[in-house]
Amino acid sequence: MPKLDLSSLPVRTGSTYPATLAAKMAGRSSLRLSDAAGLTQFGANLVRLEPGAMSSLRHWHETQDELVFVTEGALILRDDFGDTPLAVGDCATFPAGEANGHHILNLSDAPGSFLVIGTRTDTDTGWYPDLDLKVTSDRNGHRYTRRDGSPLDPENS
Repeated sequence: MPKLDLSSLPVRTGSTYPATLAAKMAGRSSLRLSDAAGLTQFGANLVRLEPGAMSSLRHWHETQDELVFVTEGALILRDDFGDTPLAVGDCATFPAGEANGHHILNLSDAPGSFLVIGTRTDTDTGWYPDLDLKVTSDRNGHRYTRRDGSPLDPENS
């Protein structure tokens, strides 16, 4: 049956970020909707942010589009243009290759949620404008390095 029972899906917490950066993702959880449905061409996740949490480190993708749709709460989009309030029903988009580092923050005192849908490509490179960090992704996972491709310092890996 195409309808997903969200209450039966595992809640994902944690991060693929290097250990010293992963702790910054405390208070974020998600349901992997597209994975649960067996979809392969795009990713769709329902992300929940507790008060004070962020969706990710500020980033942008070379080859993957992203679309965010707020489903609960009052959130903030922080990107290269500044902070933009997002309310239930608001949508934000991030075209592949557009060098606009972005993430979603919950600066309120109540939980917030959003649906994020993104392209799945065989490979991608993501950039983190606030850090000397890039990620190279393929079907085997993610590899974090400095922007120039050199290894991260041991305390950042």
